[in-house]
Formats: sequence, structure tokens, C-alpha cells
Amino acid sequence: MTHTVQLLQGASFTAPEDRTLLDAALAAGLHLEHSCRTGRCGTCKTRLLSGSVKTIALDSYLSAADREGGWVLTCADAAAGDVSLQAENLARLAGIDARTLPARLDSITHLADDVVHVLLRLPPASPLKFLPGQYINVIGEGGLRRSYSLAEAPRADGKLELMIRRVDDGAMSAYWFGKAKANDLLRIDGPRGSFFLRDVAGLDLRLLATGTGIAPIRALLTELAALAPEAQPRSVRLYWGGRAPQDLFWQAPEGIDYVPVLSRADATWAGARGHIQDVMLASVEDLGRTQVYACGSPAMIDSARAALTAAGLPETAFFSDAFVSSD
Repeated sequence: MTHTVQLLQGASFTAPEDRTLLDAALAAGLHLEHSCRTGRCGTCKTRLLSGSVKTIALDSYLSAADREGGWVLTCADAAAGDVSLQAENLARLAGIDARTLPARLDSITHLADDVVHVLLRLPPASPLKFLPGQYINVIGEGGLRRSYSLAEAPRADGKLELMIRRVDDGAMSAYWFGKAKANDLLRIDGPRGSFFLRDVAGLDLRLLATGTGIAPIRALLTELAALAPEAQPRSVRLYWGGRAPQDLFWQAPEGIDYVPVLSRADATWAGARGHIQDVMLASVEDLGRTQVYACGSPAMIDSARAALTAAGLPETAFFSDAFVSSD
């Protein structure tokens, strides 16, 4: 049996009861907010405005209270009748199709003891079309697969940039931090995800990142710099958090309103301390005119979303990409 799913701004699609809302939308040529597609990151969380759904795939994100509050996960839930969702069709994703391509390791350099910058080279006839903020899966030996955000907007030479942090006892980390060498042959799958710039003209833009969550934020900054004057936000401020100074391994571009934040700094640190969302909230903000883009750990994103929306940020003005651990 199929049902009608109504989205905001008029788009709708039909969804069978044995297919997730996200997959049914994609089959209809529509694109909903999503990232991991495994029920763990919460990016596809949206409000059920009317109707009912049933969970047919793993949901390890929503609590019972979330469910009672009307939240659903489109990557885990299917329509159990005609439904209306707070979600919108993301038209910018039209024509951005995931592909599997061979890739050569062009270079690998250390940004910190536990972070490397990776440059991948694709076949000249197969450039990757993607939006700044999206991610790819890198497929290594034996089919090992890990997700990494693209750290730069599309380049003229077609190369792809990644910022990768070492994971203790991580199988892919053993490759990046011990075996990787120039010209290694890998495969990539992507682009993936729905973390990208919306319409920001005239708004106050706040970018929140922890750790290598700075990678997709860096890509967004590149796109922002290229926007026409009439499409520019009113203001841009970047909050980047780590535990200690060495965690802030990247230099923000000159002219960016940049607030580095450390949670475990010693007495020599003269900058902001604590959690980046708390530092942001300590500033006087007109949250009704603000868009927030957050990337990093699920704990940071969940905390930031809760704190900022409680302070007046519209729910639909918070965009995120949570870095969930690999299975």
C-alpha cells in the first residue's frame, strides 16, 4: 500500500509502507535532509505535522520523548498513512548524483600529530560534481569504507581535499597514518549528505565546528567568498573548538570573524573557553535573523541545537553534519 507524503512549500510524493520516507522521496526525484542514512546521526530528524509513521529500519537516535514530541527519522521511518512533514525538498541536490570512482592518492601531509590533509586525484574524464559541505566514502583495501567530509569547494583541477583525524585502533587510520603513499589506488563513493549552504542573503551566519568538523566548514567558507554581493550574509562568524591549542590545526582565512574556543586550556590560554555553543550564546545575537551550520560530534550538535533553539533560533535555521563513528 502507498501513501501520500506532503512536504513544506508544496512538494509531495507517494511512499510505500515498506520503504523509508527518505528512500521514497529519492525515488520520486526529491531530496530530504540526510547524512549517515543509518539512523544514528539525527540529520534527517524532522517533525511529523500530521498522519502516522512506522519504524522499519534502525533508529538509535530518537528517544521516546522525541517520538512523543512528534519527531521522526526519515531514514528509519515509513509512512503508515498519508502524512505531512516539516521537511522541504532540497532543490540544490537535483543533479548531484553519487558515483563510485577510482582515485589516486595525490599527496598526504600532516597538519598535526593526529590529523592529515589528503589530496585525491580523479580520472580527468570523471570529475566529481558536489556541493561544498558534502562528504564522500573512501573505499580501501578489502572494501573497508569510511566517510570523510570534503574540505574544499570544487577545485579547477578536480582534486578532492580531506582532513582526517586518527582514530585509536582504527583500521582505516592504520592506513592513513602508517601505510599511505603517493599514487596509491583507492575508490570513492559520493557525494553524500545534505550539508550545504541555503539562502543566506542578509542573514547572520554562525559556523560551529569541533575537531575535523572544520573540513566542511572550510568548504562553505570558500563558497561564501565566491557569492555575489547581493547573495552575501549580513555577517559571518566562525566558532572552532578543541581541547588544547594543538587541536586547532588550521589557520582561518584573514578577514574572517573567527573565535577559537578551547575546553581544556591551561592558564596560558587567553581566548574563549568552554563549549562553542555557550560561547556563541554569550554574545548578543538576533537569533531570529540567524542561520547556524554545525559540524562535529553528535554530542556537540545535539547540545548546540537544543541550546540555540531554546534561545530563539528557529528550528529550520539549524543545519548540521554529525560525525558518527563507523560500524
